[in-house]
Amino acid sequence: MLTPAFDLSQDPDFLIIAIRVPYARVSEFDVYFKGVDFKFYAKPYFLRLTLPGRIIENGSEQGSYDADKGLFTIQLPKETPGQHFEGLNMLTALLAPRKYRTAKPLVDEIGTSAVSEEGGEDDDEEFNWEIEQFPYEEVSESALKLQCHYGFGDLRSGVFQRLQDEFSDVIDIKDPDFTPAAERRQKRLAAELTKFDPDHYLADFFEDEAIEQVLKYNPWWTDTYSKMMTPLGKSQEQEDHAALVSFSEEEKYQLRKFVNKSYLLDKRAHCQVYYSLIDILLAYCYETRVTEGERNVESAWNIRKLSPTLCWFETWTNVHEILVSFGRRVLCYPLYRHFKLVLKAYRDTIEILHLGKSAVLKCLLDIHKIFQESDPAYILNDLYISDYCVWIQKAKSKKLAALAEALKEVSLTKTQLGLELEELEAAALLVQEEEAVLTAAHSTSRQQTLPSGSEAGDLEEPDSTLPSETEDSGSEQEELKGGESKTVNSLRGPFLEESSALHINNDGVCRKLGLQRSDASQEKPLASAWAPGGSRPLIEELGEH
Repeated sequence: MLTPAFDLSQDPDFLIIAIRVPYARVSEFDVYFKGVDFKFYAKPYFLRLTLPGRIIENGSEQGSYDADKGLFTIQLPKETPGQHFEGLNMLTALLAPRKYRTAKPLVDEIGTSAVSEEGGEDDDEEFNWEIEQFPYEEVSESALKLQCHYGFGDLRSGVFQRLQDEFSDVIDIKDPDFTPAAERRQKRLAAELTKFDPDHYLADFFEDEAIEQVLKYNPWWTDTYSKMMTPLGKSQEQEDHAALVSFSEEEKYQLRKFVNKSYLLDKRAHCQVYYSLIDILLAYCYETRVTEGERNVESAWNIRKLSPTLCWFETWTNVHEILVSFGRRVLCYPLYRHFKLVLKAYRDTIEILHLGKSAVLKCLLDIHKIFQESDPAYILNDLYISDYCVWIQKAKSKKLAALAEALKEVSLTKTQLGLELEELEAAALLVQEEEAVLTAAHSTSRQQTLPSGSEAGDLEEPDSTLPSETEDSGSEQEELKGGESKTVNSLRGPFLEESSALHINNDGVCRKLGLQRSDASQEKPLASAWAPGGSRPLIEELGEH
C-alpha cells in the first residue's frame, strides 16, 4: 500500500482533508471516520490519520473528486463547532497510529496520547532551564574508557569506531567515541584560537560593504514574524500561529517519509535537546542570511562548521555559552567574519522560536535537505536532524516560547568572546589615525614646497639683472674686490656640484642643503655673500651653473 500525499485545513465548523491519489480507481474507495480516527482507501493508496480533535457523522459531511488533479476533498464536521485543531501541519505525528494496550508495559510513557504534544509534564508548569548539580565524584580509570555518547539527546555511541576515516571531513573531533565532553570543549576552544585570523577580522571590520548588504536581506521568517506581531496577532496569542507558516509539497513529502517514534529522555538530555536546537538554528540563520536564501556547495559546510553541536558533539549547560561559542566560530571560520552578523543571527533565532514549532520544523527540514544532498554530511541527519524533525512535532509550544524568552534575556559583547577584538580594533584605529596624520602632513609640505620652487624659478629668469644689480652695489663690490675671485672660485667647487645635483631633484631641498653647507663654512666672505643684500646674485649664479 502507498501513503498518498495529503493536506489538512479547517474552518470554524469543518475539518477539510485533501488527498491526492493519481491513477486510483475512483469507483472503488472507502472512507471511515469516527472520533479522532480517519481512514481512506483507494487502491493502491491507504491513509490512516489520528486527528488532533474529534469529528462526527451528522449528515453535513461532504466529499468531491477532481479527476484532472486526481484529488479527493473530504469535509468532515467537528464534534464541537468553533474548536481550533492544533498541529494540522505536523504530518508525521498525524500518521502515527493510536496505541491500544492490552497489558501494562515494562516502560510506561506517562501522559502520552497520539494527538497530544510531548508528554510527561504539565503544560502550565514553568520549565526550569538550569541544569541540576551533583556532588563531585572521583571517576575511576576504567570508567574513562567507556564509550562516550552524542547525537540527539546523547542517545548514540560507537558510530565512528569503524567509520572515522570516512567521516573525518564531517566532524572536527577525533575519536568521538572515547573523548569525554570536557575534553571535547577544551580541544574546540584551542582549535578556535588557532584558527582566528586578526587580519581577516579587521579586513571585514573596515571594509564591510558586502556585510552591510547581507544584513539588509529579509529571510522568509522576517515577514511572518512581523505579521504575528501586528496588533491583531498579539490579540490572538492563544491561537495557534501555525497558519502563518506553510509547507511546500516537497517538505510535506519529507514529513511523510519520517518514521514516527517517541523519545524517552531524562531531564538532563531533555535540556540538551533544547539547547542544541538553539545552536543549530543559529548556524542555519547565519547561512540563510549570507547566501540570501540561495543554497550553494558551501551551505552544508557553513551550518555544521558554525554549530559545535554538529562538528564537536558539544553539550551545553546554559544559553549564554551557546551564544558565545557561536560568536567565536563566526569570527574564525566562514567567509564573512563580522560581529554584526552574530547579533543578526541571534535575533533571527529568537523570531523563529517565537513563531512556534511550525517555523522551527520548516528550518529543520531545510537543513535536512541540505545535508542529504551533501555526500559526507548526511550522517548528521541520522545523528541529529531526522530525530529533531520528528521530535519537534510533539514538542510543547509553551516550552519553545519559554526558550525564546530565555535566549532573549541573554546579551553578548565582544569582550566575552575571548578573542581580544576590542584591543585589535583600537590598535587598528590608532594606526589608521597615524597614517591620516602623516598623509595630511605630506600634502601640507608639498603645498609649501610648490611656492618656494616657483620663487626660485622667478629669480632665475633674467641674466641681465646681474650687471645692473652689480652696478647698484658698486661700493660693496669695491670692498669685496680683494676677496671676490677667491669667494667665487670656492662657490664653484664641490658646493656648486652638490647644489646643482640637488637642484635637479627638488628646488626647495637644494636651497635647504645650500644653507646648511654655508653655515658649515667659516669663511667671512661667504657669510657676507648670504647676507640680505647679496643673496639674490648668488642664487642667480647658482641657477646659471
